Amino acid sequence: MRNALRARVTSWDYILAALVLVLLSSAALAQPGFASGFNFANSISQMSDKALLVLPLALLIIAREIDISVASIAGLSGVVLGMALHAGMSLSLAITLALLTGTLCGLLNAALVTLVGLPSLVVTLGTLALFRGLCYVLLGGTPIADIPLSLITFGTDTLPGTYLPWDILPFLVLAPLFAIFLHRTPTGRRVYAIGGGPEIAVYSGVRVNRIRFALFVASGLLAALAGVITVARTSQAAPDGALGFELDAITVVFLGGVSVLGGKGRMPGVIWALVLVVALRSMLQLGNVSGYAQGTAVGLLLILSLLITNATHRIHTALTRRRLSPAPAPARQSVGS
Repeated sequence: MRNALRARVTSWDYILAALVLVLLSSAALAQPGFASGFNFANSISQMSDKALLVLPLALLIIAREIDISVASIAGLSGVVLGMALHAGMSLSLAITLALLTGTLCGLLNAALVTLVGLPSLVVTLGTLALFRGLCYVLLGGTPIADIPLSLITFGTDTLPGTYLPWDILPFLVLAPLFAIFLHRTPTGRRVYAIGGGPEIAVYSGVRVNRIRFALFVASGLLAALAGVITVARTSQAAPDGALGFELDAITVVFLGGVSVLGGKGRMPGVIWALVLVVALRSMLQLGNVSGYAQGTAVGLLLILSLLITNATHRIHTALTRRRLSPAPAPARQSVGS
């Protein structure tokens, strides 16, 4: 019991939670306006679309895959939404068309990875450029500002009587569902099995390609939803919408303890890492740090998270080998002694 409690308290999830609490307390004391309701609502809203990208990306990396085209899918879906609204479509039909666009993008990634057998890093690097290029081909350099007031209100207002923005609600609904799926369902355990050893998972009867296919489609669908929220939050559909969002999403996943080698990671750690990145960006913004410098800080945080994950994996492997190694046999005494 004591060893189990010690292992849980020293887990990365608890360490991240402690870091978040220390950071929030320090920022509230040292940074004027950090603890204000306005800053809370603004900080949460600015990460509401990026937070959606994190959920399927965490599952993909656990399954030893990656999708770095999520920001471009979000941008393309936002462009399709803006064009549909500009053409006179209803808001519900335009959102449906945007979600369908993201799903089709996810289907393309899934087919190239699971059916053709190409590496997901190479595939999504190519589709990152492809989908972003389509944004400029379809829209040119002029954003569409014909966004209905109801959608703008969803992206800029808060729930009545609170400082909680409307646009964070999709994440608050989906995050527990993803956590339950990953940690409480047989398919979630199969995701871990795929990341731990795809060949072994195949011989164990796991339908590896089917699960990977579904994860890439889910990634495209949620990226499209993030694109809709980006349009609502910025009140326009622009070709550079959601540009660079993949950096924050990947940083959150690795900082949350998901192993770059696959097979390891927990959703609570990812959520704590998301809160940490939100707090860090809020501090930098209140300190009048430019967006480029914020990107530099997030990039450094990504490198640091990879180093920490790698070091943690090595330490865990060394401790496991030491625990499983047989104890040395006692020396025999000679007969004449």
